Parts: sequence; structure tokens; C-alpha cells
Amino acid sequence: MSDIVTRFAPSPTGYLHIGGARTALFNWLFARGRGGKFLLRIEDTDRGRSTPQATEAILKGLTWLGLDWDGEVVSQFDRRERHAEVAREMLARGHAYKCFSTQDEIEAFREAARAEGRSTLFQSPWRDADPATHPDAPYVIRLKAPRDGETVIEDKVQGTVTFGNDQLDDMVCLRSDGTPTYMLAVVVDDHDMGVTHVIRGDDHLNNAARQTQVYRAMDWAEPVWAHIPLIHGPDGKKLSKRHGAVGLEEYQAMGYPAAGMRNYLTRLGWAHGDAEFFSDAEARAWFDLEGIGRAPARLDFKKLENLCGQHIAATSDAELLPEIEAFLEAAGLPALSQVQKDGLLRGLYCLKERAKTFPELLEKAHFILGNRPFTPDEKAAQALDPVSRGILNELTPQLQNASWSRDKLEEIVASVAGTHGLGLGKIAGPLRAALAGRTISPSVFDMMLVIGREETLARLKDAAA
Repeated sequence: MSDIVTRFAPSPTGYLHIGGARTALFNWLFARGRGGKFLLRIEDTDRGRSTPQATEAILKGLTWLGLDWDGEVVSQFDRRERHAEVAREMLARGHAYKCFSTQDEIEAFREAARAEGRSTLFQSPWRDADPATHPDAPYVIRLKAPRDGETVIEDKVQGTVTFGNDQLDDMVCLRSDGTPTYMLAVVVDDHDMGVTHVIRGDDHLNNAARQTQVYRAMDWAEPVWAHIPLIHGPDGKKLSKRHGAVGLEEYQAMGYPAAGMRNYLTRLGWAHGDAEFFSDAEARAWFDLEGIGRAPARLDFKKLENLCGQHIAATSDAELLPEIEAFLEAAGLPALSQVQKDGLLRGLYCLKERAKTFPELLEKAHFILGNRPFTPDEKAAQALDPVSRGILNELTPQLQNASWSRDKLEEIVASVAGTHGLGLGKIAGPLRAALAGRTISPSVFDMMLVIGREETLARLKDAAA
């Protein structure tokens, strides 16, 4: 068993962003491909903005995407006593200090620094103060960060990243009310959870410098860092609502299959040779940190749809049906009756080719899911002119006792078309309109085989009337 441990640590302040979903996926693939553990931690220390609904949305989103985690979900807020204990330990080791400066004093320092044109990074007068001079007043615990030299991050994606220590302040680890800051909590949690690889968005790269100083203050082993570029919209700008869906649950409600979504998100910013379409097993075997690019990835809906179409076609009918049912629920659409489910299962073989999303597939399945009498749409109605209806009338008795096989059905329809000097295509249009009420559907012979003799004859009778 490998000792690799990765984690996904979202804040429950809103929906699961597609960028967060890709971060979770990269962590999951890296751990699962190496026999390691993938852990889930909810960073709910911001009590004002964290909601149980957002946590629920995150768990649902990850479950839909097929990302299973090991062990229980960890709540960062529940570990606040442990975070405070580490702050006090750093204090005892001389790597942190009590700072009694008030907000007004800090602001006055910054205003004076701005006026004099020097750095506004706060330098606390309490950093090296004699404890005997400490007042009986509220204080924060600050990290005693090195003032000179550099903090160097060896990043698996970004390469060697160097920060001048004169650009990093003595960050607050414990607030005056005894609550830990996010910066401290992340490090303590990652250490205690045994996280070996921190794979996250490159908007956290600056945090890594400050968090590294906590690891060093506590003599803890640092994780392997991998900061991945963010996802941009098709226009190259930071992904936002104006580009369309950004929340993972929106993609499920739009009818993208989870396997296609996993494939697309894996390929978004990571490459394995020229491979575009691949299975989960291949993704787990191939995924590595070296294949992640440094440039932001661009969301491409055409590519997403293309991959999703390939995955719908490649998925077994038995696996596809529950996914379609889950889509209907996510989209707030009516559930399928047992009769509709049975019909869909019979017809999936001719529906899943060339359907890029579940709504597209269900649109093609109208001939199964709809009820008699089928009212033809405008285009289909045009195909059912008096001549065409007459030909359908001739066809009906010949189908009554025919053996219900594709070859026989094709033979009968071709024969009736031939007696009128028509090609098969000329009779397929009216037949399609009669069976589906639409001009776009699977082949007429597939439809006849799926709905059966009795239903076919009943629909032809309806149309001829």
C-alpha cells in the first residue's frame, strides 16, 4: 500500500465550482492511480459564510462526478482546539509571539509607511518585546517569520518559486478571540491528516510561502506542492457566470454524463501524448503531475460535448439508464414510468449513437416516451400528405403477419415503395412522421423493432386517418 495521501479542501460558501471539481479530480486520480488515499476536508472556519446547504452541494457534486473519498469528511471548524494548541506550541518554541497592537495602531503604521514610501507590511513592536512588558490586554499570536533571506517553493507544476522574506509579514495564527486563522488551520490539518501532496489552484501559490514557514517552525515534513493553473472561459478571461455554467451541479442538470465530464476535466490542463478520449482506468494509470501545463486551460463546450457523446455511446445500456434517471431528477423533470424505462432500455442501442447529452438522447427517444396518438410537429405534418397516407395504408396489412425482423421489415417497405416507383428514402419520411411525430429520430426500422408490431400498426392507423 502506497503512502501517498491527497486531499480536496473546499470552502462551503456556495456551489462546487468547475475549477474546484477539476482540482478534486486531479487529487483523486493522483491518489487512486498509486494506491494512495484521497481525503475530503470541508474548510468551514468562516462561520458567517459557511452553510450546510453548500456542504451538501459539494458532497452531491463529488458523488455525481464519481469521486469517492476515504474515511469520514473532516470539518475544519471541529478541529479549532487543535489549531490553537499548535499556535501555543509555536509560542513556546519561540517561533511565534504575542502581539498587542490594536487595529488602529496597525492602520496608523500603514498610513505612515505609505506617506514615507516604504513597505506597508506591518512590523509589530511586540516581536522581540520582553514578556515582562506585556499588558493585560487582548492579543493575537503572530508567526515570527524570518526577516531576511528567501522562502523557496519547489513546485511540481510551477517549478522553483522564490519569495523574498522581506515581502512576507508575521502572519496572525490565532486571533484575539482564540480562533485560528485559515493559514494556520490548513497546515495543521494537512500535517495531522498525513497529506503528502498538496495539489490545488495556483491562486494559493502565495499562501504556500507562508504555510511553508509554519511547517518549518514546527519541524514538520513539508508536502509536495503542485499549484495548477485556473480554468478560463473561451475568451481567455477568468471563468465566470457570463461564460455559462460554472457550478458542477449545473453540468449534471444540463445532461452531461459523469464519465464524459471526468474525461474532459482530466484533459483540461493535463495531457498524455495525443490522447483525448480515455477510460477512468486509463486516466488513473496515466495521470501524473508532470503532464500538467503551466498556462490556464480554456473551457471549450464543443470539445466537452464531443467527449460526452463518445462516452454515452461507449457506456452499457444498463449503466446508462440510472444516469438518465439521475439527470431527470437533477434537472427537476418528471421521472420515467416503468413502461418508459423498459422501452428506453430496449431502444438505447439506437439512441446513444451521436447523442452528445441526455436531453439530445431523450429528444430522439420521443417515439418511446410519448403517448398515442402522436401529434406530428410542423415538418412531420408536411410529410403526411394524402399520397403518403395512402401508401401507409397499403403498408399496414403487409406488416400485420410479417415476421418482425429488420430484414423482413426492410424488404416489405422497399417492395411497397417500389410499386410506386419510389426509393426507400421517400417512404421513410412519412413513416418516421407516423411513428415519432418528428422528422428527426432513429431509423424507422429501429423504431418498429423497439415499439413492436402492435404499437407500429396502431400508429400507422392513427396517421392514415
